[in-house]
Amino acid sequence: MGLFHIATVAALAVCSTAAPAEPRAAKPKSFLKDLGNSTWIIGNGIWNMTQGRQYGVKLMYKGKDRVGPTATGHYVSYNGAASDLSWTSAAIADSGKDWINVKFTAKEGDFHWVIYDDLAGAYQYFVNHALPTLGEFRTLWRLSNTSFPNGHTNIKDGALPALSEYAAATNVQDETWQKADGTFLTKYDWAAFVREQTYYGVYGDEVGSWYINPGKDYYNGDHLKQELMVHRESKTGDAVQLNMIHGTHYLARSSDNFTDGKTWGPWLWYLNDGSKSDAKKRWKKEDKAWPYSWFKDTAYQSRGSVSGKLILSDGRPAAGAAVFLGDSNSALSTADQGKDYYYTAYADKQGKFEIDDVRTGTYGLYAWGNGGSIADVTTSFVKNDVVVAKEKTTHLKTLDWTVTDKSKRIFQIGDFDRTSRGFAHSGPTPFEHGRISNAPGNLTYTVGESSPSDWYFGQTNLGTWSIKFGLESIPESATAAKLYTSLAGFSQGTKSNILVNDKKIGNISSNAVLLVSSQDTYRGATQAGEWRNLQWDVNKELLKVGENKVDIAVIETTRWRGWLWDSVVLEWV
Repeated sequence: MGLFHIATVAALAVCSTAAPAEPRAAKPKSFLKDLGNSTWIIGNGIWNMTQGRQYGVKLMYKGKDRVGPTATGHYVSYNGAASDLSWTSAAIADSGKDWINVKFTAKEGDFHWVIYDDLAGAYQYFVNHALPTLGEFRTLWRLSNTSFPNGHTNIKDGALPALSEYAAATNVQDETWQKADGTFLTKYDWAAFVREQTYYGVYGDEVGSWYINPGKDYYNGDHLKQELMVHRESKTGDAVQLNMIHGTHYLARSSDNFTDGKTWGPWLWYLNDGSKSDAKKRWKKEDKAWPYSWFKDTAYQSRGSVSGKLILSDGRPAAGAAVFLGDSNSALSTADQGKDYYYTAYADKQGKFEIDDVRTGTYGLYAWGNGGSIADVTTSFVKNDVVVAKEKTTHLKTLDWTVTDKSKRIFQIGDFDRTSRGFAHSGPTPFEHGRISNAPGNLTYTVGESSPSDWYFGQTNLGTWSIKFGLESIPESATAAKLYTSLAGFSQGTKSNILVNDKKIGNISSNAVLLVSSQDTYRGATQAGEWRNLQWDVNKELLKVGENKVDIAVIETTRWRGWLWDSVVLEWV
């Protein structure tokens, strides 16, 4: 070997040892494995799930299958269990150094799992492509009742009923059983107000499974939207954790068509050791991070703000008013709106409000009384064609809200706030099956002597509720009076006549105009359902100087069906 060749080899050796290695891009440890036959495994080093064509049938976490041999697992469905989505393919749609975005595709749309290497759980979202007109759309887990014996919402916490309790009880209606001691088992006692939720789910001594939805703009309905959150499955005993992203459990009607690309989420599905304090801590972290900067969706990231000040026509600020940003120029109630994105807020003491992180678009602004200093306000406010632009604030400035003249008020029972709060037995919890049956058949309320706590939250039993009130004079300027029977909810099957001084002026029944039945009283709601404001003209000649009365006389009844009271108001017009 020549000296030149030796030197060249030596030089190359020196160069090879001195040159830095070409850096390799970090790869996520999270994974998607295709097992064939429409079966996949997704997860990371902390958890993994086996996904079939419809159901996530195995969830491995902390060394055990948390779905178990009999529970159904994870799935997505609409309009009931008959329409479970069927996945035709799965793929990694995107990835980073420590995460992957797994997309499961069905004919209706795509369901995504964003899995981080160090996260116990995953972010989830759904992108619509061909969902039909629907009312109910949900994702959910049906999990092992051994691993997850307890349920938690912001208003209820504790053990879910044992499956054996259902076997020993009598079914009396939709998912409701009566026990030998007269009490009830019903999944609806685990309902809650969705926009008030922080973290909710099912848990045990070893594990907890939680939904954390910091951004709620994809939910249908307004401030008082209620939904079923968790429950025990009555036939199999599964611990059920629901994510009702478009729900109808307490509505009269909610049937929507969605544009291609409408997105629900992202939200966080979170696993831990069953600690509620840890779940609460995680909620705070997610709430602070919303809207998520990592979600690279143009429409999602295109957001602005809306601000304004609501002033009543009598000069008062609309202090504490409920403010809702929803559909523009809509004939639907705020409770029934659900095709797009929705935002809720409350005005401050000066009537000012600001809603941040609103998706760009055109909205309708709605407001109504929420008790307090404007509990007397019987009208609502609407402003259409509110345009929200990216990274800008739409300043609506001062908004004039027309209200009736308080000086013409004859009497009012209860705050005009779309709820039964303040009336007898509306609490302590907003859900309890059969509580309305304890309402008296006959009740007398004397204006000036009685208080709202003497009026019951709901009415269903045969009998007459009478409101007695005195008039010192009949104002010459008045042409008539108007009676407002404002209902916080109504379930058909119970009917009443409304009389003024024994003269019928109207009725409460499912045949009344705009009074479509909602699923509230018979599903145990005690504070709110779907609000209706029924107004009745009262001839001036029906009223007299001295004692008068208004009667709400129930003439037909169906068990657990009737109405929730919001307020009763009589005023001169």
